[in-house]
Amino acid sequence: MELLGQNKIDHHQRQVVILSQDSFYKVLTPEQKAKAQKGQFNFDHPDAFDSELIMQTLRKILQGETVQIPVYDFVTHSRKEEFVTVYPADVVLFEGILMFYSQEIRDLFQMKLFVDTDPDTRLSRRVLRDISERGRELEQVLTQYITFVKPAFEEFCLPTKKYADVIIPRGADNLVAINLIVQHIQDILNGGLSKRHNGCVNGHSTPRQRRTSESSSRPH
Repeated sequence: MELLGQNKIDHHQRQVVILSQDSFYKVLTPEQKAKAQKGQFNFDHPDAFDSELIMQTLRKILQGETVQIPVYDFVTHSRKEEFVTVYPADVVLFEGILMFYSQEIRDLFQMKLFVDTDPDTRLSRRVLRDISERGRELEQVLTQYITFVKPAFEEFCLPTKKYADVIIPRGADNLVAINLIVQHIQDILNGGLSKRHNGCVNGHSTPRQRRTSESSSRPH
């Protein structure tokens, strides 16, 4: 987003927007929320996400419609009352650790990226984030990681690596890979890819046809 200069553009005018799977956590029952407060709820399981709402949102995005994205509060483990409005764009980046898990969802993406980051790096980032941003204790963070995050990553996330079109080792440090992706998106924005397909993208010639890309990266 920064390299494409999209961060400085008004939300109404952005050609590239980014969404997160984290926005689509399900609304918890009182019992589930009580477990979550103790670090005993598995937020890295596919069932923790509202897949139906993700599907509805992606289909609207592909139709070029304006969509309302939920805002999730990670401190209280609940959805806030407000929404974020996402306007039609040429390229939509949708990031999340389990976006490849459902075939119905992953088939909607024109390009699938898997950001492969070292396990120690993932753990250290998680510890720093959860303590500084979410007010959690170190022991709780580590217990949750060992109990839920690491097993879920190995069972649900890592196997979906095979569905990726591009695998990016070293994450954000891999400037060569990032620059290649930026150039690919720039080609889309400039109409280069559409021209090479005689004005059609994936067989469709509708104006401002939106292309969705997805990245699967660090554990929640």
